Amino acid sequence: MAVEAPLPTLQRWMQAVVVHPGTTEEAVASPEADREVPAERLGDLILPSRTLTPLERVGVYHGMYLLRMHDCLAGDYEALRHFLGDEAFFELVRGYVQVHPSRSYSLNRLGDHLPEYLETAPGVKRPAFCVDLARLERAVAQVFDAPEAPPLSEGVFAGVPTAAWERARLRTIPGFQLLAFRYPVNAYLQTVRDENHDHPKAQLKNTWVAVYRHSYSVWRLDLTRAAHDLLADLHAGKALGEALGAALAKGGRRAPTADELFSWFRQWVSGGMFASVDV
Repeated sequence: MAVEAPLPTLQRWMQAVVVHPGTTEEAVASPEADREVPAERLGDLILPSRTLTPLERVGVYHGMYLLRMHDCLAGDYEALRHFLGDEAFFELVRGYVQVHPSRSYSLNRLGDHLPEYLETAPGVKRPAFCVDLARLERAVAQVFDAPEAPPLSEGVFAGVPTAAWERARLRTIPGFQLLAFRYPVNAYLQTVRDENHDHPKAQLKNTWVAVYRHSYSVWRLDLTRAAHDLLADLHAGKALGEALGAALAKGGRRAPTADELFSWFRQWVSGGMFASVDV
């Protein structure tokens, strides 16, 4: 006799089976799945094919789930996968999706918690380097999916009266993130994308990076500590005069020169980092 169950019950059963981290037999017998459809009724729910038993037919979907999660995360974390190697990365994904399974119709945000998971994930080599690398790649993915906003044009920028700049506040575009790292992960990511085998070593080296979207592409800009701190103050909403004063005070003898400041702002504005200026 066939199992009679409403569609929501069957959907919950299928999800419980597909996302279960164990074998297909364990998935079908798991409390979450058994609560919806008893394991002994599987043959009444799923008919056999010419070559597959009901359990084997369910196993096709059960096995595909982890592969789909792996392919999604491998696309967002290509440098991390390269550093860990295919086998170790697959095991990382297996453990990660057990703790942070997909809860959305879209897989765009599946990897949002991977950097934090790496902090305590078992068996990961050089975890501190991996955390920084994952933070960078997560920022790239999030900036790519951020809401669109037209950047501030150089004409508008140039039209602000000179006397108003001290109190002006620059607003960054939604697709913008600033990051500070303990390792040269931006250089590592670039060598992976360039298929350059001369990768920087996973050794301590403070680095700062701006990640932003411009002209339908995601850009990564290496920064000095002073440039990062100045951009961070502007991003936080500080007035330009206050932010510049802080940059000059923190720099001491190594405070940025007028030429450096002009070069930074020209690069930031032409790169489309700012959406508006409030005078």
